[in-house]
Amino acid sequence: MEWQDEGIVLGARRHGEANVILELMTAAHGRHMGLVRGGRSRRLQPVLQPGNSVAVVWRARIEEHLGLYAVEATAIRAARFIASPLALHGLGTLTALLRLMPERDPHPGLYEALTVLMEHMDDPAIAPALIVRFELAVLAGLGFGLDLSSCAATGSTQELVYVSPKSGRAVSRTAGEPYGDRLLPLPSFLREGGLVDTIGVRDVLAGFQLTGLFFARHVYEPRGLVEPDARRRLIEFLARGEAT
Repeated sequence: MEWQDEGIVLGARRHGEANVILELMTAAHGRHMGLVRGGRSRRLQPVLQPGNSVAVVWRARIEEHLGLYAVEATAIRAARFIASPLALHGLGTLTALLRLMPERDPHPGLYEALTVLMEHMDDPAIAPALIVRFELAVLAGLGFGLDLSSCAATGSTQELVYVSPKSGRAVSRTAGEPYGDRLLPLPSFLREGGLVDTIGVRDVLAGFQLTGLFFARHVYEPRGLVEPDARRRLIEFLARGEAT
């Protein structure tokens, strides 16, 4: 079997003296691993760093095998990311999120979103909000999507400022005010209309609180997992205001 695709490096681990097992998020084949012969060489080591984009050819005798990757770099970002704590924390968080997805399960929308994030990962003005949106997309891909399009109580699409922690649906200001202490805030950049001009740290942290609740309830706890260390470090980093 053989296919060609494009992918973003999530990680690589040593296999023997000279080879590595490469983990990619690919455009058409999902999160996919393969063996790279000579992956520890001086030529390939800089290519196989997390965050880089590559063009790959995968070959195997049968589909169930690990298979072999032939790899060519298309975008090298690792050196830029190493200089940015935000990018490093963010990349670790994204990798942990994608490892929640079944291997070899295509998610072209997630790949496209990841590609956009790679171009802005070290930009403190928009990267944190994009990561929150990516978390929402992962929740949806796992079957636990939130409905932030209209009020759960009235059906209104106006002044959606809360989220019900039970249903994961948006709630309008009028309907939610009597129960405000039991509802979660809906960050402005997640409301109808998309990203706003300025996204404050408070809004970003509220976004991570929102997604974190549903990850804990629907993903981590049922699987016997805990919040990834990378995600916790990213939130602590943002809360300290070090990304600005």
